Parts: sequence; structure tokens; C-alpha cells
Amino acid sequence: MNNGVVKWFDEKKGYGFISYEETQEVFVHFTAIEENGFKTLEPGDEVEFVIVEGARGMQAAHVKKK
Repeated sequence: MNNGVVKWFDEKKGYGFISYEETQEVFVHFTAIEENGFKTLEPGDEVEFVIVEGARGMQAAHVKKK
């Protein structure tokens, strides 16, 4: 698992980016968020996630808020 911080997330569009390892960013889609109900993230949320190869490159999966 990687640790990161949500850089930004647009709940209307359903995606955003997570910063990790100080200089890296990874795409995150709302379907990767593991929580019940409305799935969204807020800038500054601390998260755990894995990185997988998606259709358009690397992206976060199994995203859990800390």
C-alpha cells in the first residue's frame, strides 16, 4: 500500500489526483474509493492506495481514507 494526500478531487466529474512520495501524482477515479455511500475525496485527505495500470496509464485503486 502507498500513502498519499489528495491534491484535488472534482466530485461532479468523479476524479482527481493523489500526491505521494513528495513529487509523484496519480489519477484517482471515484470508483476506486472503498467506502459506503457517496464516494468522494477532499483536498488534504490522507489516503492509502495501490497503483495499477489502467486504460490510460497508472491510476490509484483500493483507495481508503486514513
